[in-house]
Amino acid sequence: MIEQRYQQVSSSVSTKTASASTSSSDTTYSTTSVTIKTYEENSTTIHVADIYLAAGETIQSALADNTYGKNITDTTSNIAESVDATVAINGDYYGARTSGYVIRNGELLRSTKASDDQEDMALWNDGTMTIITEGDFTAQELLDKGAVQVLSFGPGLIIDGEISVTSSDEVGKAMASNPRTAVGYLGDNHYVLVVADGRATESQGLTLLELAKFMQSLGATQAYNLDGGGSSTMYYDGAVINNPTTNGSTSERSVSDILYVK
Repeated sequence: MIEQRYQQVSSSVSTKTASASTSSSDTTYSTTSVTIKTYEENSTTIHVADIYLAAGETIQSALADNTYGKNITDTTSNIAESVDATVAINGDYYGARTSGYVIRNGELLRSTKASDDQEDMALWNDGTMTIITEGDFTAQELLDKGAVQVLSFGPGLIIDGEISVTSSDEVGKAMASNPRTAVGYLGDNHYVLVVADGRATESQGLTLLELAKFMQSLGATQAYNLDGGGSSTMYYDGAVINNPTTNGSTSERSVSDILYVK
């Protein structure tokens, strides 16, 4: 389906196998496959990491300097290298705000609600993803229900298969095409990590509605917008593969956190 609508510019495949011993006589093996593709749509270069995880696994998170805190930041690539990530994207830059739920790798780090209608992304211990509203749950309730990661940025782009933004929706007052970062869930441990370049002559950037339509074309049944602009970065196999733009130059902006797969 996506090949009919988008031009594939390049692709590569990496498959890693890790083993974990659950007892002295029982060893289980999990395989993660990552396929990198680049598309051109709406005068924008869009990078997609297509990921299959083993049953019950989910995307992992890492913090700058492995520490929770407001002024603790590093580049996506440096954080990714510190955890030996195969592929990584920037997260929600939780440190730029003082509210909004923060759960990382099964640990509750911030329980202050941003607002009753704040939409968060929850990654669960069964390998699934949903979009929740902070007014419906406390952070502790989400943790108790099995949330492994909860990121508070948004908005939700696709909820239960339906696009949930319109042409008038935007983050803050930035009513323009911009670099974007998003996560999509396609079902059965199948995820996409997406970064769109922007603010450049060769890549305009996307509106939230354009991003949602692109995520839907990939088959996402749930999709969520993460921190964008200068933060939007994709790291793969030891290098940054997109063109982050910070203050008019091509460079990474330091952030609080990443999402990644080994």
